[in-house]
Amino acid sequence: MKQGTTILTLDNGYHLWTNTQGTGDIHLLCLHGGPGGNHEYWENFGEELADLGVQVHMYDQLGSFYSDQPDYSKPGNDQLLTYDYFLDEIEEVRQKLGIDNFYLIGQSWGGALVQMYAAKYGQHLKGAIISSMVDEIDEYVTNINKIREDIMTPEQLKFMQDCEAKNDYDNDQYQALVDKLNAGYVDRKQPLAISHLISTMATDVYGVFQGDNEFVVTGKLKDWHFRDQLHKITVPTLITFGEHETMPIATAKIMAEKIPHSRLVTTPNGGHHHMIDNAPVYFDHLKTFIKDVESNNFKD
Repeated sequence: MKQGTTILTLDNGYHLWTNTQGTGDIHLLCLHGGPGGNHEYWENFGEELADLGVQVHMYDQLGSFYSDQPDYSKPGNDQLLTYDYFLDEIEEVRQKLGIDNFYLIGQSWGGALVQMYAAKYGQHLKGAIISSMVDEIDEYVTNINKIREDIMTPEQLKFMQDCEAKNDYDNDQYQALVDKLNAGYVDRKQPLAISHLISTMATDVYGVFQGDNEFVVTGKLKDWHFRDQLHKITVPTLITFGEHETMPIATAKIMAEKIPHSRLVTTPNGGHHHMIDNAPVYFDHLKTFIKDVESNNFKD
């Protein structure tokens, strides 16, 4: 399979940026978060998993970074901002890359897509990795509200709530408080390697599903409820959460009970991006999972 970058032309005419790293017979397809984020935190996975013979495939979802960014104001383009669109996009990418019997990993929003894909298209999977994503958004909202109460002064919390009530998200003081929350629970370790002079977030996509930031949910994700579908995920599944992040580990434990063949692992000192915050532990968990599945020794 071709290494490096390939531009895929989707059946709808749009183009996706994809990249393949590594060689071997094991395939791992990576789904970034956001939605509207990008591939960058997957870039070292090929190197980290090289000793297992893993080919790592990543791509920027439609609307994100290197891929086409549609004009969502055009009539009919709202169909590109649905769960079904992004779910079917994965299957089309899989087909166009020519991979099957593969591992699918997704972080945050990507972890929601992994859940949906494994439930609908599980026949193509060897294993699934859900990284930092709940199955019930209400439990996430409860957790982020508790985080805000724990680390903000009453005055700061009231100020944030007032801004949100007035839809005043551009307020500099409000965004400074969001930055404080991000530094504690989302990007605890902020490497220069993936920093940019301007934001790379596809806000048109992010806003529709999430809202202004990770600590409010005003978009379509406020209706994310998948618990009653988890039993349909029948492939070996790794659930991995950071121990100091936005997603509640209590929910991860419920997910591990509901998904028939799953294993829950956590990363100390890891925030929402714990593959960066504590990479040695994260990759040890991931490699152990892949080796166990490959050797038919996977146990819940």
